[in-house]
Amino acid sequence: MRLKGLMLAGLLALGAIGGTASHAFAGKLEDIKDRGVIRIGVSLGGEPIGFRDAENNPAGYDVDLAKRLADKLGVKVEYTDVSGDARVSMLLSDQLDVVIGNLSATLERAKSINFTIPYNRAGLRVVVQKDSGIKSLDDLAGHKIVVGRGSTGEAFIKRRVPGAEMVYTDNFAPDGVLLLKQRRVDAGIEDSSLVDYLAAQEDNLVTMKGLFSNDPIGIGVRKGDDEFLRWMDMFVSEYISSGDYETSYKKWWGEDANPPQLNPLW
Repeated sequence: MRLKGLMLAGLLALGAIGGTASHAFAGKLEDIKDRGVIRIGVSLGGEPIGFRDAENNPAGYDVDLAKRLADKLGVKVEYTDVSGDARVSMLLSDQLDVVIGNLSATLERAKSINFTIPYNRAGLRVVVQKDSGIKSLDDLAGHKIVVGRGSTGEAFIKRRVPGAEMVYTDNFAPDGVLLLKQRRVDAGIEDSSLVDYLAAQEDNLVTMKGLFSNDPIGIGVRKGDDEFLRWMDMFVSEYISSGDYETSYKKWWGEDANPPQLNPLW
């Protein structure tokens, strides 16, 4: 009888654990479905990743993916423009359900939040005034370089060129871009996806040769819900394997663009 009692207690405990896990997963998805809205943080700092169109509506590569996510869930989307450290802090405070905001998946950030498999990749690149004479990272010492506050670019410049004079902005675009256009800074550092597009539009700007990182860009979610993270991984995997990733990339970077190679396995 004692053995049977112990077995029953064990089964009840397992049932309780299973029920808790099921409730957590159902709770996250059901919360979104009950609201009829998914709260997505997007970074509207610059073309083609995210920006506002002529009608002041969110647009861009990340915004298209956010729309796709809402469609798959059968809900509407509520955008919040976020950048820098706010992309993580607003997730942690549960003001957002996910962040699709050009968020590099770094080991440091992964201490606080979870990331899906990459839906894009980008490397850090430096853009400089064409007549600045800056040809290498060492040349940046003593020059003004605009960086996004809390960005991987800021961390890189602090580590590699401590002698550079950093000019901080909460939004590289449009604020950092404006500083470059007005020649109030000598250089800037951001993801190659944004910097390459910028340099192609501005005659006075040129990109420095080489990439200084090769960062996976993932969707950020709060920790503590492994089942929701798994579903999000499946969402990104289907986005890649369906061919829609390549189609969307070429929509925003041009038909001749070569989308970074991504692995749909999860």
